[in-house]
Amino acid sequence: MLRILVISLLLSAATQSWAQRAPSPTEISSYEGLHKAAHENDPDAVRQIMAEGANPDVRDSYGRTPAHVAAFASSYDVVRALAEAGADMNALEEGIYDVVTIAAVANDPEMVSLAIELGNDPGLTTSIYDGTALIAAAHLGHHEVVRRLIKAGAPLDHVNNLVWTALIEAVVLGDGGPDHIATVMALVEAGADVSIGDRNGVTALQHAVARNYDQIAAIIRSAEK
Repeated sequence: MLRILVISLLLSAATQSWAQRAPSPTEISSYEGLHKAAHENDPDAVRQIMAEGANPDVRDSYGRTPAHVAAFASSYDVVRALAEAGADMNALEEGIYDVVTIAAVANDPEMVSLAIELGNDPGLTTSIYDGTALIAAAHLGHHEVVRRLIKAGAPLDHVNNLVWTALIEAVVLGDGGPDHIATVMALVEAGADVSIGDRNGVTALQHAVARNYDQIAAIIRSAEK
């Protein structure tokens, strides 16, 4: 009973960890300059403001740079314009998220690929749980994002401070449905270490069996042969 309670608390904490803070309507209404241009996907305004000597990494009240705001708004042209102007693509806002992880949580594969192309490290440690964009995407079953991150060289077996890998999170925080099945398949096919256990030594396979996730269990077992 105690173990179930502990797991429930960890699940709740991990779920809350991905509750990123997109700019609120109040914050958006107060935006000026680059933040306003980023939210409105106005690359011409970005270039004009930068030509006037603006700092491309200026922060809003929550530590978001214009690139973070552009990621939340799926403003692809602005992200490119900011990067060309020298913006730090690896900057972290107060929630400890970068552009790639924001895009991963939003299930925005195009933004993920663009940010990486422009210099965002796909393996950055992000969130207060010392996770990665890959762990975030796997947790949510965003399998196309997972595939793109894997292709870009994101670390497959990073262990966050909840002692979970992307594979374990795809099982423990997943629903066992098609999206998480595809996520597990992508991770296993890429060579994720299926032998890694959580803080209690419980592996992704054991978690899958306990949850009656038969298809996921079968995929993981295939990697053990």
